[in-house]
Amino acid sequence: MRRVCLTLPTHRSCAATIAAVAEEAAYGAGEFGVEVALLILDSSPAQVLAEHREAVAALTPYPGVSVHHLDEDEQRGFLRKVAGRSAAPDPDRLLELLLPSRISYGAVTDRAFLLAESLGCTSLHRRDSDSRYQHHGGEPVFPIHQELTHLGRRAADLKGSATRSKLPPGSGERRVALVGGSFVGEMSVDVARIREADPETYRELVGLSLPEGYPEIWRGHLIDASFRGAGDTVFDGDLTVLAPVSPTRVDMCNVALDHEVYRRVPLPPATDTIGTDYFLLGLAHDARLPGVEHNRHIVNFHTAERRTDAGFLAYQLRFARFLLAKAYLN
Repeated sequence: MRRVCLTLPTHRSCAATIAAVAEEAAYGAGEFGVEVALLILDSSPAQVLAEHREAVAALTPYPGVSVHHLDEDEQRGFLRKVAGRSAAPDPDRLLELLLPSRISYGAVTDRAFLLAESLGCTSLHRRDSDSRYQHHGGEPVFPIHQELTHLGRRAADLKGSATRSKLPPGSGERRVALVGGSFVGEMSVDVARIREADPETYRELVGLSLPEGYPEIWRGHLIDASFRGAGDTVFDGDLTVLAPVSPTRVDMCNVALDHEVYRRVPLPPATDTIGTDYFLLGLAHDARLPGVEHNRHIVNFHTAERRTDAGFLAYQLRFARFLLAKAYLN
């Protein structure tokens, strides 16, 4: 039976999100007849971790769904075994890169990749703790529906069912490597107040994240679209595009990757830097791997922690490091 990994990395209080993602896991298992490993990688402080353990214990068991809730000590124990068996010349350094002492969006997703492989999963489906689902007709709109429908299938077999197809010539025999949607709600990066206060400074700042060489009109469109996701779009029916997926069109809270991608190339484990977890999305796009972009967008919101002075400053520092890193990643 096909087994997939639905993962939720977190370092903040998100008991409601845990319950909601568990519902998505149950939906995937029930609708598609797959086994879903719900993997919660928890780096929260002790009090929040205890709240999460209670939330996990309260989940209703569902056939085909297994729940794996690992704190950092448990993750470290797993990684130490993996590093020791890897024949790496410096397993301690490998462990440090995979589980650094500071926040790393790339490293936590690398840990999810390794655990998904150890659980025998053929794909990884990522959600984030500061997001929730849209509803349509009284039911939650789960992205896993599109992910399990398309991921790993031969691209040519999906041409007839996709709303639009923009496959590169000669790629029909390749399998769909990535399925993703975006988000609605608050901007994914805390720059809305800059845009409101000084639009020109905002355009200059966001422009630092873009590669050089774009024509000015394209550059302007990319700046306008950056960090805004799907805006205020409301889901009213499925739409899909079969094509290599641009990283600017999807969000890491709403993405699934086939294991043939992530088992070969890890994410950069940079600390205190947003955006490093998008590296494989750019790689898949530039390799012209078939993907599916859908409109089951997730609702993004800013947590209470991010609204505090300390939380805001920490995020702005991660954003500044992201802009510096883009000079290399682009």
